[in-house]
Order: sequence, then structure tokens, then C-alpha cells
Amino acid sequence: QVQLVESGGGLVQAGGSLRLACAASGSIVMINVMGWYRQAPGKQRELVATITRGGRTNYADSVKGRFTISRDNAQNTMYLQMSSLKPEDTATYYCNAGTWVVAGHANDYWGQGTQVTVSS
Repeated sequence: QVQLVESGGGLVQAGGSLRLACAASGSIVMINVMGWYRQAPGKQRELVATITRGGRTNYADSVKGRFTISRDNAQNTMYLQMSSLKPEDTATYYCNAGTWVVAGHANDYWGQGTQVTVSS
């Protein structure tokens, strides 16, 4: 079992910045890929960025050049530095952790989310 807790959300004006953090606990040795997803009311959850334990990153086109994902494996924490925020970035941001694939199986875990609101 893996537990994830997000923090750092808040209200910010367009063009501003926020830094989100996700603290992992539990069976953290099993975590491989971690990522940030976001979901606005009435919309489907979408991928924002992912990062492997080795540091390989992937970003949604909508956030490339503005957001930076990172992780500190020693501290069991993942971050999302968000800059040049836009109103369309407004959503609940969720931390996700995927376990290593073992015998063809893996598990996904989710945090409870942190709200990011960007005013125009």
C-alpha cells in the first residue's frame, strides 16, 4: 500500500507561479513512475506530467515550457513547479504513483488532490 499526500495548491493570478508537492509513504520501494494529473469539474482527469525513478520526464503539450516535474527519491517526494499559470490550468491536481511491474502486474495509487485556481 502506498499513501500520497499533495500540498501547495492555492489561488494565484494569471502569470503567477505555484509549487506543488506530493509526499509518498508506505511501500515506497515499489514506486516506479510518479505523475501529476488534473481534473476540472465536469471534465475528465488528464495527465499533466510524469517522471520515472530514473528521472525521465514526460509532459502534456499544454504545459510544456511552463511546468517542471521533479522528484527527490531520498525524501520520497515529487514536485511540480508551475509557472506562467493560465486560467485554464485551474483544476484539482492529483498525485499518482505506479508500482514496478512484477509478473506482468502493477498498481496505481492516488492522492486526495490539491486545488489550484488561477484567476484572469
